[in-house]
Amino acid sequence: MTCDLTNNEKKVLLALNELGAGELKDIADISDINGDAAMQSVYLLEEKGLTSVTETKVDLYGLTAEGREYAESGLPERQIIEAIDGPTSLDDIKEKISPKLVGFATGWLIKKKWAQIRDGMILPAGSAEKGDDEKVLSSLYENSLEGDTFSPIFELPEEIAPKSVVSDLLKRRLLEKEERVTRRISITEKGRKTVDAGISIKEEIAQITPELLSDDNWQEKYFRPYKIRKPIRSAYGAKTHPYQRMIDQMRQIFLEMGFEEIKGDIVQSSFWNFDALFQPQDHPAREMQDTFHLADRSELPEKYVDAVKAVHENGGSTGSSGWGGKWDPEIARRDVLRTHTTSISSQYLANHPKGPVKAFCIDRAYRRETIDPTHTPEFEQLEGIVMAEGVTFAHLLGYLKEFYHRMGFEEVRFRPGYFPYTEPSVEPEVWVDGLGWVELGGAGVYRKEVTEPLGIKEPVLAWGLGVSRVAMLRLGLKDLRDLYQSDIDWLRKSEIRIDWQRSAQDCRTAGPIRCPDMFPGNVSGHFYFLFRFSSVSFSSSSVFHPLSVCLLFILFLFCLLFILFLFCLLFIFILFSLFSSSFCSVCFHPHSVLSAFHPHSVLSAFHPHSVLFTWC
Repeated sequence: MTCDLTNNEKKVLLALNELGAGELKDIADISDINGDAAMQSVYLLEEKGLTSVTETKVDLYGLTAEGREYAESGLPERQIIEAIDGPTSLDDIKEKISPKLVGFATGWLIKKKWAQIRDGMILPAGSAEKGDDEKVLSSLYENSLEGDTFSPIFELPEEIAPKSVVSDLLKRRLLEKEERVTRRISITEKGRKTVDAGISIKEEIAQITPELLSDDNWQEKYFRPYKIRKPIRSAYGAKTHPYQRMIDQMRQIFLEMGFEEIKGDIVQSSFWNFDALFQPQDHPAREMQDTFHLADRSELPEKYVDAVKAVHENGGSTGSSGWGGKWDPEIARRDVLRTHTTSISSQYLANHPKGPVKAFCIDRAYRRETIDPTHTPEFEQLEGIVMAEGVTFAHLLGYLKEFYHRMGFEEVRFRPGYFPYTEPSVEPEVWVDGLGWVELGGAGVYRKEVTEPLGIKEPVLAWGLGVSRVAMLRLGLKDLRDLYQSDIDWLRKSEIRIDWQRSAQDCRTAGPIRCPDMFPGNVSGHFYFLFRFSSVSFSSSSVFHPLSVCLLFILFLFCLLFILFLFCLLFIFILFSLFSSSFCSVCFHPHSVLSAFHPHSVLSAFHPHSVLFTWC
């Protein structure tokens, strides 16, 4: 055990063996080391079970400058009660005593029942005996004068100063309080046995130098022991906010799937936010309690106004009956904070009416929601659209299922939903252990009432997914507000998941063949892995996928069999060459059998004229 002790620890242990128990100052004096080094050694010895440390916390008090003033001249309420003989007006008291004291002193007069106040007059209530607070102030003042210090060095036991009195003096800032910790250190039985076993203090070497190594005597020196298994202090590096990382991951997924990211203004006209999406003008979502309305107005796009108006009123040329009633352009001009990023998609489609189009938008939307663990007035939404000839509802489900699989949700299902601007419509749900099926957004195929007024003839797939809800599930949060709070401990300890994946640019330039790490479980992707090794990322969906391993094994067997086949052909050719000359000789010469095994037969088989010689 003694070989694990430093010299300072040995000195402290010897001092404690002499004292038995004592305070740090006594131990430092005997061991002849400074207080900080002695305290460090005490704690190291305590970890090894050789010493025991008992801490006692004591509250010490002293007078403030204001407390000293009142100890000398009396408390404000004492000054007032001694300055009056009978009923006295407040104005008269202010002439005798500082006006700034009268205001709060009258309150203490009433609390101590020394006086009453009626109609602006102070009425003494009898004798005003010296209270405990005054006794405490006087006692502290006298002791401070004797000790020549007003620092907080005095204890106030309960029998001398009740807690309520001390609390009042602290509130009045007449006392200052300081907490002092005293430590009593004692040696344990294990420590005594260690001392009895013998402790020798040698010269310690704490640092290895070239001069020390050049001297052969270093092997006889005593090196300070170090505890290398002691846990080190945690270090936290800079990193992206977990929520931002989640958003970046979603963005990366759609970029790898060949989508283009689009952006738009936060302030939108009701025309693009509601009317262009075939949402009726009397829909509850347009009410003040659901939407942030602004005082500004926007100009309507004349190119689409008539068509949108006709669709709303009678269905226009779509075959729909519309919503009926009269469509009001003034309502469509009202500006709002966008309630969804679908308004960005509708404007993008209006500017790109011919496919193919694959676009997405991850941005913030605003609604008048009551703040609770699952709702906030502003939130992120993931919007996506696909427009091309021949796309179907099945493609929509495939896109969504692929996205949620890439986000780490194994089980995905869809249930029918309703939205004014899509038909058919679905709400995707994912399975979360402990929660069951959780709905994460809405999706569908744009209705003709949305696409035809914008001049679009091809089918359009669209979805709007909740980003913050996905982040809650992935990060294991129960309160949506935790995503926006500055909890530095959570930010430091949040895990970072690193995926060695191909960049979005690599996937976009890879041609029609899909990236294997983009589509887990896709057979074509794994065949692509077999024939383009340089383009493959090291992810669990490609290199370590069971199907990839099987295909690699089959390819290896095929190559092995092909090589064996080539060796067999070569062996047959050599045998044929060796024995072809002896074939003719056997027919015409009695010694042909022996000549076939002549030492030179091998060479003759490869002679330039061997063929002619053999068959002539």
